[in-house]
Amino acid sequence: MAYIDDSSSINALAGGARVEDYLALLKPRVMSLVVFVALVGMLVAPGGIHPVVGLIAIACIAIGAGASGALNMWYDADIDAVMSRTLNRPIPAGRITREEALAFGLVLSAFSVVLLGLATNWVAGGFLAFTIFFYAVIYTMWLKRATPQNIVIGGAAGAFPPMVGWAAVTGTASWESFVLFLIIFLWTPPHFWALALYKQSDYGAAGIPMMPNVAGEASTKRQILGYSVVLALTSLLPVVLGLSGLVYGAVAVVTGAWFVHLAVRLWRQQQSGPMRRAARALFTFSLSYLFVLFLALLADHIVYQMGVL
Repeated sequence: MAYIDDSSSINALAGGARVEDYLALLKPRVMSLVVFVALVGMLVAPGGIHPVVGLIAIACIAIGAGASGALNMWYDADIDAVMSRTLNRPIPAGRITREEALAFGLVLSAFSVVLLGLATNWVAGGFLAFTIFFYAVIYTMWLKRATPQNIVIGGAAGAFPPMVGWAAVTGTASWESFVLFLIIFLWTPPHFWALALYKQSDYGAAGIPMMPNVAGEASTKRQILGYSVVLALTSLLPVVLGLSGLVYGAVAVVTGAWFVHLAVRLWRQQQSGPMRRAARALFTFSLSYLFVLFLALLADHIVYQMGVL
């Protein structure tokens, strides 16, 4: 999932890696959002799952997400070393070698996939394996350095966790779970392109073809606005499909309208300083947007679907 993370709060320590450095490889802030949306997918799925099995499934998804992060840092160590927000990550800072990160990521990948398959079903295990492969190979090794559409296509990797959680319960994928995937998939471009607008120099120095560096600011702002409108409309699909009710619907309308408002404000800015501030405002809101939307979906499920009220 395209969510900013770094290890700038971890001080380097001479004499080798610490536990904190291996935890940093897992991109814990990314992992936390992945785990949350996967948990929501699991809890709103029809049927039920034993609490112990559910905890094992969530742990496997978390480990799989962390494994993806470690493999990403292994491959991207060269560009991490020249970007301000990533230069203190464990590998470019010299606290962990690339070989150690690769081994760590591969072991965690295999462990998480096998355990999830054995604990729940192999549809969920297969989804998790494909998610790790897509992020580590399709996005990190290919798309990220090859095309300004890297975030659009690569965003699928971060959008799969709700489907993994759903499959852990049902053993299948469904249109409802695909809608959860689609919301995250459409959220990723405006979220990350807003970041790219005020971090252009970093991406330029690293040679990453992010949209603002390739297509320019004006084109990027138009695309952010377009994706934001489609995202706001798509966020209403759970109501249309009967997956949610009025609680979620009200939150989706309000948060979607504000997302579009921030995108319009960014689109209108022509001067560099105000444009960068508007981009940062949209990026900051986008971080909480996805969490609030999925929290509302979970609350709606508890209130209506489970008959609390």
